[in-house]
Amino acid sequence: MEEAILNFPRQFNFKPDILRSEKLPRDYSAVIVLGMGGSHLAGGVIKAIDPGIPIFTYSDYGFPPWPQTLTHNALFVACSYSGNTEEIMSALGPVITGGHKVAVMTTGGYLAEEAENWQLPLVRMPDDGIQPRSALGYSVMGLLSIIGYDYLRSRLAALADSLPVEECRREGEALAGRLRGKVPIIYSSEQYRAVAYNWKIKFNETGKIPAFYNTIPELNHNEMTGFDRVDKNRDLSELFHFIQLFQPDDHPQNIKRMKVTDRLYQERGLASEIITCSGSNDRAERIFRSLLMADWAAYTIAVENGSEPEQVPMVEEFKKLIS
Repeated sequence: MEEAILNFPRQFNFKPDILRSEKLPRDYSAVIVLGMGGSHLAGGVIKAIDPGIPIFTYSDYGFPPWPQTLTHNALFVACSYSGNTEEIMSALGPVITGGHKVAVMTTGGYLAEEAENWQLPLVRMPDDGIQPRSALGYSVMGLLSIIGYDYLRSRLAALADSLPVEECRREGEALAGRLRGKVPIIYSSEQYRAVAYNWKIKFNETGKIPAFYNTIPELNHNEMTGFDRVDKNRDLSELFHFIQLFQPDDHPQNIKRMKVTDRLYQERGLASEIITCSGSNDRAERIFRSLLMADWAAYTIAVENGSEPEQVPMVEEFKKLIS
């Protein structure tokens, strides 16, 4: 895991080759990513980088039960790092037989075999032996290639040289110290939901600790009231550490909400902090710097707790029990 984090910026050097690229449509009205776990994270991150891209994520069995106005002219991209994710294989069949536009992104497995059987456009991601959540750079570059957003892919290629891995390591290790013995709750604005969700996933899968997330402004209408402590429930809140991910291009009212939420939590004796996603004015660079910081924090927590930071044995145990 340490090596995967150190080498993460190199993933933006990935120049995908699309097998059967001539079959890729360019007249689609939306992109629907079929993916689970770390394999679908790219769609949300791309949406956070450029909210104007009409990209949606479906993480379940079967055909998305969505309005036909969204699905009938959509490009479906089946994403599974291993190529063996059962939910995606379940969704792929009805998408293909329904005559929809389909492309595939994977390292191999059954999904690659189905791409060959049906002669679908295919991007094979590098199989570096890392976990799907650690292959986010590959996934983003591959997905952008499939959906035809080459201008954004070219911009992101610069991250291979600009992401400050060691600086993010220092920030992440310091954060891990502040989180010692705590359950992180990560907050962001709605437009950066995918970033907060990624942070949560890293703490769960790498750090092997409980973690949760929510978004502003919605949480100000409900969740925050659960932390308005009285003497008898005071101990419940002691376990949590709130991390609010500040982005300078958030709506001014959401920035104000974040600051006020942090102040109200601190006034009630709750551990809360605002983390500024530093970096250039480039939104993508700020996002990936933030995610690298989360990687290092989660990794440090796992090491300090004596947990294995890379593998996900409970997930593997669960898969065996339902097979």
